Amino acid sequence: MELLYVLLGLAVGIISGFFGLGGGFILTPVLILFGYEPVTAIATSLMYSIGTSVSGVFAHLRMKNIYWKTAITLGLSGVLATQAAHPVVMWLSENHWDKIVIPALYIILMGYFAVQLLRKKKGTKPAAAPAESAFSIPKALLIGFTGGFLSATLGVGGGFVMVPLMISVLKLQPRKAVGTSLVSVFAIVAAGFLTYAQSVTLNYHMGLLLIIGALIGAQLGARLTALYQNHQMETYLGGIYAATIVSVFLQLLHFGRIGLGVVSVYIMILLFLFLKDSARYWRKKASAPS
Repeated sequence: MELLYVLLGLAVGIISGFFGLGGGFILTPVLILFGYEPVTAIATSLMYSIGTSVSGVFAHLRMKNIYWKTAITLGLSGVLATQAAHPVVMWLSENHWDKIVIPALYIILMGYFAVQLLRKKKGTKPAAAPAESAFSIPKALLIGFTGGFLSATLGVGGGFVMVPLMISVLKLQPRKAVGTSLVSVFAIVAAGFLTYAQSVTLNYHMGLLLIIGALIGAQLGARLTALYQNHQMETYLGGIYAATIVSVFLQLLHFGRIGLGVVSVYIMILLFLFLKDSARYWRKKASAPS
């Protein structure tokens, strides 16, 4: 079982580093499907997301994918939002509404972003990457607050909301949105985890096993972004949202194992594509004249 948690942390970490997500938006429903209570799954996912975000930040820092002014603005507003969301989640848990409300929020939000990312925009050309000085403080504050509130409510890093919003609202290229998101995600999940740790009993041994896998996986995932075009990254991200919607919906219908299988299959497909494209890249590099 210990090896399973390490491998789970590794797989989710690769996805996290590639898409700029804390990883919690995948890990939380998976832990719920494993039988953990939603509040425990949320707190554990926040702890895990600390590891993925730190690892991913270092990788994207080397690739110069971070807009620091935007990241700090998102992080500060996101941290404030986590403090507002915590009492809401505890109230839901105390009134036994968490098992319905939290999965329903997942379905609604992921449905919206899946449609936005997978919808083909014909006749449009990719926008040039804006300079960091062009960012909007009000928009960044709103995106950060939204990401932080949902982070503490759903046990996610907030990146699953902030990345598509930074792409669509702030007009950042996916790679820049990914790197910038991970910085703010770290601040948000750290604040959220410290808040939950005071009121929820956690399995720290399991959390550490997940983080061990995450530290390696997030580095690999971040490096993989260099192999793909922006539209490919958006399509893959939309696919993750769609697969998670199906899995959470099946969990609500008490078909949790089937739902877990749906997410697992999609992640394995992505990991296979990553492995295949990485091998192709290194073969081309090896055969290129020096």
